[in-house]
Amino acid sequence: MIILKTPDEIEVMARASKLVAETLQALKREVRPGVTTDELDRIAEEFIRTRGGVPAFKGYRNYPKTLCASVNDQVVHGIPSRRVLKEGDIIGLDLGAIVEGFYGDAAVTVPVGAIDPRVAELLRVTEEALYNGIEQAVVGNRLSDISHAVQCHAEAAGFSVVTDFVGHGIGRQLHEEPQVPNHGKPGQGPRLQVGMVLAIEPMVNLGASGVRILDDQWTAVTDDGSLSAHFEHTIAIQASGPPRILTKL
Repeated sequence: MIILKTPDEIEVMARASKLVAETLQALKREVRPGVTTDELDRIAEEFIRTRGGVPAFKGYRNYPKTLCASVNDQVVHGIPSRRVLKEGDIIGLDLGAIVEGFYGDAAVTVPVGAIDPRVAELLRVTEEALYNGIEQAVVGNRLSDISHAVQCHAEAAGFSVVTDFVGHGIGRQLHEEPQVPNHGKPGQGPRLQVGMVLAIEPMVNLGASGVRILDDQWTAVTDDGSLSAHFEHTIAIQASGPPRILTKL
């Protein structure tokens, strides 16, 4: 069942989402060669808690950390560790926060120092695919219009969309209905309505689309070892015009 949010509930979600966006902004300033993903996780947790929020991921289905830090061929759900970032790496920073019982969720992939031009294109195209999907999140469209827009943009640039993971509804729970795939034909699925709040999150690979889960039961990596990028925003569908991007500062 899709749970529509009231205007007041969306305002609370906007506060949670703003905290997520501010945390990601702080983390981006700390990404550099020599920093560990554990250090980034510590910064994220402290930032969220000192501002009155609760880390959304820590303890969720026994996930051990505040941040998902996915480096290079790690697609999503990379667990922070002693891993040291190196020049030329890319890192996906994915996190959520809870404020007054409601969730916000967002992700960004950033370079560590200078990166290969084709990898920079991967990051750019994945973020563009996110915004193309967001543009379709208007009243009267179908859910798969979002999915189709993401897929078309990524594949037109020669990249592959991950199909094993999807975006999702969000509210009092981190994951609510509906699922929001990043691929599919347009004009399918439920009609988009005022009050729907969605986390749209393209995951795009430099190589093939296949992924596998590591022994830690969380970290997803590309089957072929190619690099992967991940961008995400929490958005609220409005009565008219484009959606409100709650996780954008």
